[in-house]
This record gives sequence, C-alpha cells and structure tokens, in this order.
Amino acid sequence: MSINLKKGQKIALPTLKGSDSFVVGLGWSAGENESFDCDASAFLLTDGKLKVKEDIVSLVSLKHRSGSVIHTGDDMTGGDNGDCEQIRVLLEMVPPQYDRIVFVVNIYRALFTGQHFGMIDNAYIRIVDERTSDEVVRFNLTDDYSGMTAMIVGQLVRIDNTWSFVAIGEGTGDDSINQLADRFF
Repeated sequence: MSINLKKGQKIALPTLKGSDSFVVGLGWSAGENESFDCDASAFLLTDGKLKVKEDIVSLVSLKHRSGSVIHTGDDMTGGDNGDCEQIRVLLEMVPPQYDRIVFVVNIYRALFTGQHFGMIDNAYIRIVDERTSDEVVRFNLTDDYSGMTAMIVGQLVRIDNTWSFVAIGEGTGDDSINQLADRFF
C-alpha cells in the first residue's frame, strides 16, 4: 500500500530498514507535441553537505564509488508510461558517513529551449521496494513551478540506521546539475 505525501511531509521507511534495496522513480509528461529532457540525479551528503563532486550520481557518473547508488540511464523525452528515470539505492551498501541522499531533477538546456517545470504535467517521485516491486511512497509535484528549470524533489535521511523520506518539491532557476550541486556544498 503506497502512501501519498504532500510537500514537507516525512515518513519513516521501516520496510526498507538496513538491508533492502529500492528504486527511486521520477516521472513526468508534457502536452501534445512536447518532449522534455529532464535529468534526475542524487547527491550523497555527509553532515548535510556535499563534500566532493564524486558524491554526485548523474548521467555523467551513473554509479557511486561505493556501489550503493546507481542511475539506470537517460530518458530524453518523458511520457505517460511509468518512471522516466530511475535511481537504485542499496541501503545496506550506503557508507555510514552519508546521512542524506538528495534527489534532484533539472531540464536539460532549459534556458536554451525556454522550457520550465510549469509546462510539465504529472511530475512525481516515488519509492518502490525492489524486493517486492511494491510502491511504498509517492509524492506528486502539484505546485505551480512556472519559470523553474530545476527541482529539489526529495531526500532520504538516515538517523541511527533508520531511513526516512522527506518530500521537498522546491523549484529553482538552476540551469545545470552543477548549479544545483552548488546549493549543497
């Protein structure tokens, strides 16, 4: 049974505690004759900060050096057929120094194309238990994100080896993954 979150809500993930793996799926769709190349990424934070660029999992670096976070590849158009991009997280392999994993998405070359998240429909982030394929959490991004070219979607937070998901849904005007990352250094 999936739980639908609203912006700012937090939920503990007891079924994903310690030894399980899951998929963070991000999805979006656009109007007719539109396609959006949105790129999902994950930042592994230590003490709430991004310490080095190697802790960014994105299309440039699909797998974290620990093997605990893996991006499954690029979707260059979006659509209504499920997750557009997925990031696998193997909780048992996340090194203990990382206390958060932040999930972000940006529109590739948004300033050049003139696209923004206000033009995108049905955007969401969800967490699926990889063992059972059950959706555990869903956060539908329903705010007006007109003019926003990137978004901090949500984060996993570890406290005493128990993980919680926090729905963020904060739009930004950042034009690249590097600009988004700068917010966390």
